[in-house]
Amino acid sequence: MTEPAAPRKSSPWLLWLPVIMFAGFIAVVAYNLRNPAEREVRSALIDKPLPEFALPAALTGQPGLARKDMADGKVRVLNIFASWCVPCAVEAPQLAELRAKGVDVVGVAIRDRPEDLAAFLARHGNPFSRIGGDNLSSIQFALGSSGVPESFVIDGKGVIRYQHIGEIRPEQVALIMEKVREAGE
Repeated sequence: MTEPAAPRKSSPWLLWLPVIMFAGFIAVVAYNLRNPAEREVRSALIDKPLPEFALPAALTGQPGLARKDMADGKVRVLNIFASWCVPCAVEAPQLAELRAKGVDVVGVAIRDRPEDLAAFLARHGNPFSRIGGDNLSSIQFALGSSGVPESFVIDGKGVIRYQHIGEIRPEQVALIMEKVREAGE
């Protein structure tokens, strides 16, 4: 008769393997929380001319927007916005402040209806000298914009000099003014 086989002894390090793997997982998660990946899409058009476009007026009584309007020697802030965009309402006072400081602010209204746009501007103010309607988001995509709101500083030759992703907050007005001054030099 044969004797039953003795139970196999496992190596002590195998007992620690799950703990080591869990600790490694926690280390990777902690590292990524402290050093998040860039999630914003930056335009490949920085320091390049605006693409050709001609947008119809988004509102009656206010001119539309075309590339030729942006290359007349005057620095501008081109703001991509929408009436349905909550952060766009948040940045409205900052756009008004930029206009009060002498910056020409032009807008591109994305997938908006004239009546909604008019109500939005009546509620939050209209800092725009021109507003083009982009119902297909074609100019938004051509600019490399990743969403609304988004702003671009355009120099007097129609070249994109700076891109600001997200709403302009009060503490960022000075930065935008600096970028406008740099674009005018």
